[in-house]
Amino acid sequence: MTFFLFLLYLAVGAGAGYGLFSLTMAGLPLSIAGGAVTSAVLTQIHVLVRTSGAAKKIDARIDSVEREVTDTSRRINVLDARAEALEETVKIELGERRDALVNEMRQLEGLIDKLTRSFETRLTDSTALARVQPVEDAALRDVRDSLKDGRVDLHLQPIVSLPQRRVTFYEGFTRLRRPDGSHITPADFLDAARRASLMGIIDNFMLFRCVQIVRRLAERDRRVGVFCNISSISLEDPTFFPMFLDFMTENRDLSGSVIFEIRADRFEGRSPAMRANMDKLTALGFRFSIDHVTGLDLDLPRLQAAGVRFVKVNGSQLIDQLRDPHGPRPATALNRKLSAHEVGAAFSRYGIMLIAEKIEDEASVVEILEYEIPFGQGHVFSAPRPIKSSLMEDTAPPRELIERLSNYH
Repeated sequence: MTFFLFLLYLAVGAGAGYGLFSLTMAGLPLSIAGGAVTSAVLTQIHVLVRTSGAAKKIDARIDSVEREVTDTSRRINVLDARAEALEETVKIELGERRDALVNEMRQLEGLIDKLTRSFETRLTDSTALARVQPVEDAALRDVRDSLKDGRVDLHLQPIVSLPQRRVTFYEGFTRLRRPDGSHITPADFLDAARRASLMGIIDNFMLFRCVQIVRRLAERDRRVGVFCNISSISLEDPTFFPMFLDFMTENRDLSGSVIFEIRADRFEGRSPAMRANMDKLTALGFRFSIDHVTGLDLDLPRLQAAGVRFVKVNGSQLIDQLRDPHGPRPATALNRKLSAHEVGAAFSRYGIMLIAEKIEDEASVVEILEYEIPFGQGHVFSAPRPIKSSLMEDTAPPRELIERLSNYH
């Protein structure tokens, strides 16, 4: 189409040159030039008209592209807003489901603890014990022989101050030894000892060795305390507790270094007899620790009044509860809920030291330090280790005590 228009413009130019030649006195060269100028002017006018139309189309296209980009940007913004709303909804739902699961687990743990206490109460009931005779199996024979021969060892695990990691206390663990030197697992000897009412003997053996260890440490000018685990059965036993109390009265000068440790669930379910006997030990100046604590929702004034000066919480559980802004917090005189970083200081204000136990890795240590927990215990610091053989011999119970304890059964 453009080609034919150019031909037309040439033809018009030729016609204009011919007319100029024929109708005017202009010469042939001037006529040809006039025709050429006419063709050129028409061609230029055509080009200008076409260029203007193309520019308008380009502008229209640019406007259309800009509108599409604006619409696309608006759609992206809408999608981002929807995605953020969906993400927030998912977070809220996951948090609610997690909280619900945690509550269900706590309720289940509480139910298990109640069932355990109920079962143990029945086992310790004198009428039930009269009906249920201990089974004379291999484990029980090993336990009896170990006690009779005084093969009761003590393993110590350090409790360190944080962040210095300086050994401040030890926890003592009882280990019974066979004649060949192998140890009876705690699960086996504790079960057998409970069945045969031998826990009082074991606790007295361990207590004697703990006291001797503390005296040896004091000789070296080391102010280190030892946590001695004591069963609720021993604290209620009318036969063994008087002997236990007499021994501690004779060693009341060590009241600042010997700490009696009992399970938190046993402390919560203690009988009047156990409460009265704990008060007798507290009157001598001795302190108590509770371990296996599952939640930080403790009544600190009540613990303080009961002589409890140390509370042990599993390190991973402690971190989880402190991370959660809605997690359990101890009851204090303050009329508000404590923040995570105030928990350790709140225990200290009531004279109770918080210990994160069962810490197994350095990552947990870092998190414990973040919340300013004053003490830590676990394999990351040191596993329980037997005391030196020379010290084992020096702190062994005398034969008279072994025979005296053995004659009680």
